[in-house]
Amino acid sequence: MLAMTRYYLALLGHSQRYLPAILAYLAVSTVLYTDPKSPLLPQYGISAGSLLVVSCWLTIAMLDVEDPVQRLVTFSHARRWRSVLGGATLAVFGCAAVLIFVTLAWSGIRSGGFPIGTLALGAAAHALCALFGIAIGLPCSRLLIPRIGWSVLAAIFALAAVLLVKWLPLANPLLRALTSQHPLAGPFTVAAVAAVVVLLVSATAVGHLLRRNA
Repeated sequence: MLAMTRYYLALLGHSQRYLPAILAYLAVSTVLYTDPKSPLLPQYGISAGSLLVVSCWLTIAMLDVEDPVQRLVTFSHARRWRSVLGGATLAVFGCAAVLIFVTLAWSGIRSGGFPIGTLALGAAAHALCALFGIAIGLPCSRLLIPRIGWSVLAAIFALAAVLLVKWLPLANPLLRALTSQHPLAGPFTVAAVAAVVVLLVSATAVGHLLRRNA
């Protein structure tokens, strides 16, 4: 799986498809963390939601680099769909981890301090949103949807549901709790369980469909 992770990181790096999403995220973070007097948790809610979209973009962009022939070669070397999907997930999450570190470092510098508890909550919220983004990106990529137009539409609808629909126990309750500074224990617990479950279901479903269509 680590070999597949390195392969996908190299593939994404050479394609340079990561640039638009990452530059947009850095621009949002630069504008967001400007006032040292603003509380950090509401700002973390905004940047975490942005990272969810970026993680979805990176997943789709990375998996869409390969054409069907290249993908068959990759699968034949990996021998298991689980290794391919696991490597892709780790690659995108590694990119998200770098962005999380940059976000926390920049917010700490701009706020004039590094409160451990607040930074830990921010890191956890961003990590959970990254998992949600990867879970959306896997089935919306070329692995299952061959046309980019349908892929974009599917990703937009899925992102809108996860980010905006209040009654879905996914990312929205957590982001609303962060931005409104409501108690976080419940939303964090629900989001943590939901992120792991959704990612496992997404990867399992994609792997099953790929095996059936192979």
